Amino acid sequence: MTAAGPDRVPGPEPEGFAFEERPRLLEGVRAYGLIVAMWVRSTMTYRASFVMTTLGNLAATAFDFVAILLMFTHVDALGGYTLPEIALLYGVSATAFGLTDLLLGSVDRLGRRVRDGTLDTLLVRPVPVLAQVAADRFALRRAGRIIQGLAVLGYALLTLDIAWTPLKVVMLPLMVVTGAAVFGAVFVGGAAFQFVAQDASEVQSSFTYGGTTLLQYPPTIFAKDLVRGVTFVVPLAFVSWLPALYVLGREYPLDLPQWVAFLPPVVAAGCWALAGLAWRAGLRAYRSTGS
Repeated sequence: MTAAGPDRVPGPEPEGFAFEERPRLLEGVRAYGLIVAMWVRSTMTYRASFVMTTLGNLAATAFDFVAILLMFTHVDALGGYTLPEIALLYGVSATAFGLTDLLLGSVDRLGRRVRDGTLDTLLVRPVPVLAQVAADRFALRRAGRIIQGLAVLGYALLTLDIAWTPLKVVMLPLMVVTGAAVFGAVFVGGAAFQFVAQDASEVQSSFTYGGTTLLQYPPTIFAKDLVRGVTFVVPLAFVSWLPALYVLGREYPLDLPQWVAFLPPVVAAGCWALAGLAWRAGLRAYRSTGS
């Protein structure tokens, strides 16, 4: 079996899971919603367990910010940034990543499916493969990370003295949405690499989980070569650094012009275009295990 085969299998579609002819994107969104709803119903069967695991997830991610708080018991500024300013960077990146992890976090298990041959079962269903992989085992408990990120972001906004303008007000939700989109493209691109290297999930994690940790600190504490890498190679700087520095009225790293703060939507679209190409190439190159 190859991924280059027909998208649909002849014969009647399963009852209750029928799809009309519609654009592939809309079909994929509908399929994703149906699979997610199934997993959410399963999760909410055990409400007490859900609450405890969500709180546990929230507490575990909160330790990242606790570490920052401990640093500020010994210093007044980190890389020239105060605690509320770093809280803004942290809140934006953590919330954006939390949204992506909730919606697309399951794609990092693709390599496991390729190894054990269970990806074959997804290929014969009349549903886009990416939608199935992304929605598989949807973990609502990951919302704890989003709650924690929003709490830190709220603290930053309450304590910072920002000269608000209409553009800065619009920039806040835009940072979170486009940041999540950039992280999502990295997730999908990393998953596409797992078609070739099935054990590459840790490499993917270094750019996703590692990337969000990097963005929680100001760019001034990192070497310029690293800042260039996350600006021009894997453009994670557009998740929070560049737009957040515009909100804070700070100088941009690498002497970049001010207008780059408004590029995150363009960068997110470009990242998704590349991730889509990589995903299709990986899917076409996939060969069944034969099991």
